[in-house]
Amino acid sequence: MPATAPITQDLVTIPRKAPEGPTNLVGLTRAQMRDAFLAIGTPEKQVKMRVNQVWQWVYYWGVRDFAQMTNLAKDFRAKLTEHFTIALPELVSRSVSADGTRKYLVRIAGGHEVEVVYIPEADRGTLCISSQVGCTLTCSFCHTGTQKLVRNLTPGEIVGQIMLARDDLGEWPERGAPKNETRLLSNIVLMGMGEPLYNFDGVRDAMKIAMDGEGIALSRRRITLSTSGVVPEIARCAEEIGCQLAVSFHATTDEVRDKLVPINKKWNIETLLKALKEYPRLSNSERITFEYVMLKDVNDSDADARRLVNLIKGIPAKINLIPFNEWPGAPYERSDWSRIEAFADIVYKAGYASPIRTPRGEDIMAACGQLKSATERARKSRRAIEAELREG
Repeated sequence: MPATAPITQDLVTIPRKAPEGPTNLVGLTRAQMRDAFLAIGTPEKQVKMRVNQVWQWVYYWGVRDFAQMTNLAKDFRAKLTEHFTIALPELVSRSVSADGTRKYLVRIAGGHEVEVVYIPEADRGTLCISSQVGCTLTCSFCHTGTQKLVRNLTPGEIVGQIMLARDDLGEWPERGAPKNETRLLSNIVLMGMGEPLYNFDGVRDAMKIAMDGEGIALSRRRITLSTSGVVPEIARCAEEIGCQLAVSFHATTDEVRDKLVPINKKWNIETLLKALKEYPRLSNSERITFEYVMLKDVNDSDADARRLVNLIKGIPAKINLIPFNEWPGAPYERSDWSRIEAFADIVYKAGYASPIRTPRGEDIMAACGQLKSATERARKSRRAIEAELREG
């Protein structure tokens, strides 16, 4: 790829001043942890071993107290205590839906809040994590999009969401207990607040930590990154992360997608599909997931279904049909169930898997497209939102 500046928003979204005090080890890559240990006087010949040891304590065992890291020399533990900390974002509240879905409100540096959702299913447990505070994309059907972008999350704040969920699920292994391969948290989806590819470096480093075999050890095939279509970063995602990719597609014409997913005005459907055709080869992924929210009388006709299967022809894919999850002031309605099923049938008969996603956690506003930090959950009227859409 040609050397170009990454498509990020770091200049306007990172905290203006780095916090003083001990360095947080959570979120450091192995290379960064190595440099940090060398800086406090760890001998060069010992540093790789020390990184491996601390890494396992933090990410495999879930230990937060250096004094409990019993295979480390006492003087090294003392240095760690002096110079470092193991800190996660603050868990503010935890809501549990009638269907077992858990929603966590998490506070990060600066007092900002993000939401994280855990969805238990018979064969897996999926954690939906956030990559930004708010979102810049203003997708008109998404509640998160009505909250202005504040900043990118750091790698520590992203991987910290995973660690908080494992705390709540009691999923850190017990020392001395037989190894248990059954995981309550088996999958991660970057489908929470924010556009992950606008925080590429932070997301990449956090996912490298999550995938590291000596710690949390999630397979890249168990991690799905969802993008609205930041085309210049899609190939980079394949090469530097290699996880599964989902794309928020939601429309079959540029006219409709411009309104639903305004980033389409920058990278239209044709440009996006060209980048997506290359992704499975570059990342060694089996297929791409196309997410398609079902909006009554907007994008749910038989003609839309036929256009969709023609557009994605030649791309290994499945189409997730998402019944619209309503939120206060939303300018759309959910498609009728019979309409969703008819749409799914056309897609299925064209040879594509077309599961209809079962809405989860709606009673606690934890369903897809409903996430928004509690302090920003302003109740806009339907008329106000429709006026904004007309102006846009």
